[in-house]
Amino acid sequence: MYQVKRASHSHFVPIRHLRYHYRSWGAPQPSVPPLVLVHGWMDVGASFQFMVDALAQDRWIVAPDWRGFGLTSTPNTDNFWFADYLGDLDALLDLLAPGQAVDLVGHSMGGHIATMYAGVRPERIRRLVNLEGFGLAGSRPAQAPTRYAQWLDELAKFGRGDMDLRSYPSHEAVVARLMKTNPRLGLDKAQWLAGEWSEMTAPDQWQVLGHAAHKVVGANLFQVDEAIACYQRITAPTLFVHAQEDSLQTWWKNKFTRDEFMQRVQHIPNLSIACMDDVGHMLHHDQPETLAAMIEDFLAR
Repeated sequence: MYQVKRASHSHFVPIRHLRYHYRSWGAPQPSVPPLVLVHGWMDVGASFQFMVDALAQDRWIVAPDWRGFGLTSTPNTDNFWFADYLGDLDALLDLLAPGQAVDLVGHSMGGHIATMYAGVRPERIRRLVNLEGFGLAGSRPAQAPTRYAQWLDELAKFGRGDMDLRSYPSHEAVVARLMKTNPRLGLDKAQWLAGEWSEMTAPDQWQVLGHAAHKVVGANLFQVDEAIACYQRITAPTLFVHAQEDSLQTWWKNKFTRDEFMQRVQHIPNLSIACMDDVGHMLHHDQPETLAAMIEDFLAR
């Protein structure tokens, strides 16, 4: 199994009526801003362990579990709202780094949240790194009735228990699932990550640490113009890192392309773009050493 080089500490804090969990590495330093790492959909803060181990600099690092993921308590809900992630992040930064700008790194869904937040609260972000945080495909107002109908249908399915997350019969089965999703993930890392990504809930049942309501489609359409308006207000130097392998083609099948996203992201005033070879969407798992060096170089500029 993967041997952790930098041990983390687990913390629970009250955030917006939830018992929020975050991991931390190192200790606060008066002259160095916190490095805040926010994970993607169906992931956990511990997912950044490999990248943290590869960092050369010792600094205070914080990685929360979003609501409904990992060890953060889950509200009694049948769906989740995007704006709540912004509210949770804002409250967490107010608690851990009041009045201080932070370095913010987000992966996938977390990258999209981090980028939107950097435009909403530009004074809170010193440097921003977006790792494959593409957001969603654009929409048209005419799609609203169909989207609301889909949302209502899926709420009903959730209420009937028809949208529960899959469980696994063993730790080894979780390991196999992680390696199937990401063929580049080594066995040692998959074995370690499986213990952070899931928990044993019965003798022959391992459950992913995620709330099934995350599978319910969002009621609101994604508005590209709103996202661009937020991008334009970002003042922090920003690094967008993507894999040479086209994740959007895998997910969206030309309904939302990387070229389309690249046109959006150009609205960020101070933007650098980097591409990593031989990695997939989970680039912080595939080449953590290369990514860590890239991020540290950017943060030190």
